[in-house]
Formats: sequence, C-alpha cells, structure tokens
Amino acid sequence: MSRSRFSRWLLPGFTGLVVAFLFAPIVVMIIFSFNNPRGHQNITWQGFTLDNYLTIWGRSDITDPMVTSLIIAIVSTVVATTFGTMIALALTRYQFGRRAALNLLIFIPMTAPEVILGASLLTLWVGFGVARGLPTILVAHIMFNISYVVVTVRARLIGFNRSLEEAGMDLYATERTTFWKVTFPLIFPGILAAGLLAFALSIDDYVWVYGASRIGIPPEVNALGTLFFLIAFVFIAVQIWAGRRGAGEAGAPVPVASR
Repeated sequence: MSRSRFSRWLLPGFTGLVVAFLFAPIVVMIIFSFNNPRGHQNITWQGFTLDNYLTIWGRSDITDPMVTSLIIAIVSTVVATTFGTMIALALTRYQFGRRAALNLLIFIPMTAPEVILGASLLTLWVGFGVARGLPTILVAHIMFNISYVVVTVRARLIGFNRSLEEAGMDLYATERTTFWKVTFPLIFPGILAAGLLAFALSIDDYVWVYGASRIGIPPEVNALGTLFFLIAFVFIAVQIWAGRRGAGEAGAPVPVASR
C-alpha cells in the first residue's frame, strides 16, 4: 500500500476505532438486556429471554428510583433553562456592575469536579441543619446546570442580529411582543440545545441504579438503559429530520406570481 493511500485511510480508520470503542458498552448493554441469568449477576450470557422487558415494571426497587431520577431531571432542566436563559440575555445585552465577577462565577461550577461540588453542598446542608432529600438534590442539579445553560445560550446570542428586534419595535410592537415573536423563535435552537444538555447532565449524575446494583446487576437495569437509549435516539433522529426539513424549506426557491 502506498504512503498516500495509507494516509487517506488513517483518519477514517482511527475515527472508526474510536466510535466502536465508545459504542461498545451500549451494544453490550443492549445484548445483555435480553439475557436470562441464573442469580443476581448479569455478567455472563446464559440464554435469551424477553421477560426482562415484560416484567420490568414489577421491580419497584428499580423503577421507583428511575421515576425519581426523571422527576429531578425534568424539574431541574426546566428551572435551570429558564433562569440560565435570562442570565445569558442579561450578560450579553446589558452592562452593569460586577458583570465580570458574575461571568467568573458562572464558569466555576463547570471547572470544579462534580465530586467536590457534591461534597461541598453536603457540607453546606449539614452545617445549616437542612434535611437532605429531593429538594436539596434539585437545588444541586439546578446549580450546576445553570452554568451550562448560560454558556450554550450565550453562544447563540453572540451572533444575534439586533436589527430584527429594532424592526419589530418600528412596527409598534411592545418589548414583550418583540421578544416572543422575534427574539425567542430565533434563539430557541440554543435554548433547546441547552435544555437537552441540562437534562443529559442531570439524569447522568443521579445514579438511580445504585440501590439495585449493590446486590447484583439485574438484567432489568440493562433493559431500562436500552429503553432510555432508544428514546434518546428517536429524539435525536426527529431533531435532525426537523433541522434538515427546515433547511430545505429555507433554501427552496420562492415562487414568482405571473402577470
């Protein structure tokens, strides 16, 4: 094989190996979701079965923490995306005192290790005598999600054309109407991306399978993980399809009326 041909296949081959390495655990998870183990350890293949999917909701020790994790992820995503969007708008459009300090505070939760953040929050709750539970978990998830939302939405706002808002004002639209009719639709892709990122971070950081994994690795955990993966895959496919359809409609020729 010539040197030029080798160089041409080097990057695709390396990329394929990296992608295979990243997706190998997902493939193993899907395969072992159909396993029929004898005991609590789902680490060796012992037979094919669909019972893991048919009886999954009968395992309250798995489904109850999963529901709690979903509640935490949804609530923290909504709250963090709302406040993070408002903070991003304020930091991008207005000059005010301590703006530089606020920018620094926004980036600190992103740079600090999550273990350190969790331990610090635990120390804070214990120091103030606050009972730990669902509210404290929500506060923690909202806190570190806001930083990612602010950064993501700001990236969308940096290239925003303010003349579009001014045109709306010239047509006698109020500030609220201009925001909802002009600004929000244009920055919505950035808000959606920030919300999806916040949801992914939240659902990843609350380990809902821990209780079940202490006594083994039941195949229902793999089944739930597979269902989560398929749901996420469908959402991504729909988003890509909608984006391509919108791009196609935007690039379609405008019909000219004949005289």
